[in-house]
Amino acid sequence: MGLTVSSLALRDWRSFRERDVELSGMTVLHGRNAVGKTNTVEALQLLTAGQSFRKPKPAQLIREGAESAKVAARLEGDGRVVDVACVVEPTKRTFTRNGKRVHAAEVPETLMSVLFNPDDLSFVKRGASYRRDELDGFGRQANRGYAKVLSAYQRAVEQRNRLLKDDYPDLALLDAWDASVALGGATLLQSRLRLFERLRVKIAEVYREISEGEELACTYVCSLGDGVIGMSRDELCDLFAQRLVERRADEVRRQQTLVGPQRDDVTFSIDGRDARAFGSQGQQRSIVLAWKMAEVSLCEEILGEKPLLLLDDVMSELDSVRRDAVTRFVQGGIQTVITTTNLGYFPEDLLVGAKVVSMGE
Repeated sequence: MGLTVSSLALRDWRSFRERDVELSGMTVLHGRNAVGKTNTVEALQLLTAGQSFRKPKPAQLIREGAESAKVAARLEGDGRVVDVACVVEPTKRTFTRNGKRVHAAEVPETLMSVLFNPDDLSFVKRGASYRRDELDGFGRQANRGYAKVLSAYQRAVEQRNRLLKDDYPDLALLDAWDASVALGGATLLQSRLRLFERLRVKIAEVYREISEGEELACTYVCSLGDGVIGMSRDELCDLFAQRLVERRADEVRRQQTLVGPQRDDVTFSIDGRDARAFGSQGQQRSIVLAWKMAEVSLCEEILGEKPLLLLDDVMSELDSVRRDAVTRFVQGGIQTVITTTNLGYFPEDLLVGAKVVSMGE
């Protein structure tokens, strides 16, 4: 089965002075709003993904009046015990594995996680950056090399944009940055496309199952143009460099890089119709549900182990059909932590086998 989280300890973390939580294969964190359920999920995500979906500054993670915070989890399975922790100070976070310091990008190598929260339910209608971030966030966890490539490319684009903001950009220097951005962007794009192609197939399969036969198509929309899937890195690099030359006048005028992976998107169609424009709310929510389930499946395929599934207050936002789909999925042997204000959203057989933790007591 691989590693699972057996316990979590929170010290001066967000709203908690001190809290210890024992976890099982299925753990339901139950309580009214504002008692720390999401803060607990955030700690679990930090210790598995190396980052938080809230994108906080370190100081925001520390309980008011405290000088530092610490979260720690014990992972057990396959005859192994692994202790992971993060100490948070006002300007930095320090991760450790069995007492030895590790980089944030190395944290998912112990245990990955997939998070599903209410913000994700508007996944189809939100801006393109939200879908790019979802794809890149999964890529970061699945492959440390992906994280390095993404970070390097983002720095290159930032430097190039800084140059473009000059009143009279140095064109020779801009040429140099063009070459750097094209190579870094081609490397990232190739990795992202490979990941997307694997994920796309699984998303369509899951969607078909939970929607009783509707066909979902996921399309990667590339700012470099059509036909990029299957290109080599060198071919992508040449195409990227060509596009930068073609758009230079626009980029100098608008003072920003207008082509590249940071401008790409993912679109969806159901039975040939644009899901953003014509999909019902239920269909759009089924898409994100299928995406998250596909991430879990692909994680197991890539790493050979199931991730930790974190469901933060999503059951209240789903109708009975989609709640049933989630219930069937989590009963398939994946360790899951669910937060809720109402235990009535869950079937009796799920609660019987779950560990229900009352928060705010």
